[in-house]
Amino acid sequence: MSDPGAALQARFGDALRRDEPLARYTVARLGGPADWLVAVRSRADLVDAVRIAQAANLPWLVLGGGANVLAADAGLRGLVIVNRARDFAIAEDGTVTADSGMNLSTLGRRCMSQGLAGLEWAVNVPGTVGGAVVNNAGAHGGDMAGIVREVTLLDAADLSAATWDVAQMDYAYRHSALKGARDRYVVLGVTLALEPGHDPATLNARADAFVAHRKQTQPPGASLGSIFKNPPGDYAGRLIEAAGLKGFAIGGVQISPVHANFFVHTGQGTASDYRALIEHAQAAVEARFGVALALEIECIGDW
Repeated sequence: MSDPGAALQARFGDALRRDEPLARYTVARLGGPADWLVAVRSRADLVDAVRIAQAANLPWLVLGGGANVLAADAGLRGLVIVNRARDFAIAEDGTVTADSGMNLSTLGRRCMSQGLAGLEWAVNVPGTVGGAVVNNAGAHGGDMAGIVREVTLLDAADLSAATWDVAQMDYAYRHSALKGARDRYVVLGVTLALEPGHDPATLNARADAFVAHRKQTQPPGASLGSIFKNPPGDYAGRLIEAAGLKGFAIGGVQISPVHANFFVHTGQGTASDYRALIEHAQAAVEARFGVALALEIECIGDW
């Protein structure tokens, strides 16, 4: 392996960090050090970081807002690329183009201010556009599948660019063709089709109602969002609560007393506590109801 540090340092300078704790970049505030970490601020930077890592045979991972990932206490070997590429453009016909590092809720508010409908649900969703595209993020009856027109990708196998239409994304509930393929494809940007001509005040009022509902039904603090996908015809939170686990804790991580599909890091926990609590809830629900809860979040790093 060539020296990845030298090549990365030459390209990114002081933006490159060595042995950087991932807890600083994840919503749960958990995770040990990455061997190397760089925050990129443009599509070009994102492509170059992947290119350099590939040339050095260095494992790499792109991290967005850190809202849907649990990083291991041992950290991650290789390079973590924190995506902060945030350029976007809004056209009068409702077409929106955005870099994958753009904050999804911020983009939603910007679109509403221009009278574009279709992203009001996103004010409740943490994380970036790229993560939302991969996971088919959604809330309040809306999701990415309903608004994505095209996705611009980098294929890490040969560093070529590709554009996929929404049909190629194979969207389903919290699923896309990119899910589980983070070592092959990198989302660079997305084109969305929103509906123009709406009153910004009406759109913002609708979004504010979603925010108020979230505050009433979901816990604040260091939570990764929904831990499990809802099984067909049921809700993961209902099953966990019915198994008697609402408020149950392991170490410094607790199943929220507000909503049982949200696990909250109370301040002194570890990623191992978090994962142990996940596995305990899965085992309890399967033993009681015969339902295998599938993760909505992703576990990354050295477990």
